[in-house]
Amino acid sequence: MSFLTKIFHFWKTGKQDEDMKKFLITGLGNIGDEYKGTRHNIGFDIADALVERFGGKFTTGRLGDLAKIRHKGRLLIVLKPSTYMNLSGKSVRYWMNKEKITPDALLVISDDISLPTGKLRMKAKGGAGGHNGLQNIEEMIGTKQYPRLRFGIGHDFPPGGQSAYVLGKWTGEEKALIRERIPLFVDAILTFTTAGIQESMTRYNGK
Repeated sequence: MSFLTKIFHFWKTGKQDEDMKKFLITGLGNIGDEYKGTRHNIGFDIADALVERFGGKFTTGRLGDLAKIRHKGRLLIVLKPSTYMNLSGKSVRYWMNKEKITPDALLVISDDISLPTGKLRMKAKGGAGGHNGLQNIEEMIGTKQYPRLRFGIGHDFPPGGQSAYVLGKWTGEEKALIRERIPLFVDAILTFTTAGIQESMTRYNGK
């Protein structure tokens, strides 16, 4: 490929990105090997699966790891914040501003102890439900009006054991279920970007 061809390709690709409808798909989790495979990091796992489906890869950027994938005329900017769960909003706000993403084009993926393990719930808006990552995002972007996709992790823990449970590793039996369920969540994300939040909720909630 000649130098001029490379320049043209870069210009054309960049222009295509500008013309595409953009989404910020954010999987929540904590960085570090000690958190891999924990219930609280399911948002990272789903983000990984989404990017892997398209043969993409993450690169380290400011306040997080990012990947860009294209799907049916949409540009999906997939973000895994590196600010740790409780400060997720700092990373989300930065990339929303940088990429000019509106709240309705933000989708945040998180764990949810109020849902049975593996269950899916998508909502167009709402409160944090006691989730520190969602709470910080709400505070940093100044609104509850953003879509979110929740992955049930169950609540099989004794009184006072919530923190140890959500930061604990999946059991062997749970791992098999998680592997089976994650592709459904990837499908739901892609439907959100092409058909919208209402259609996604109708099609996937309760599954």
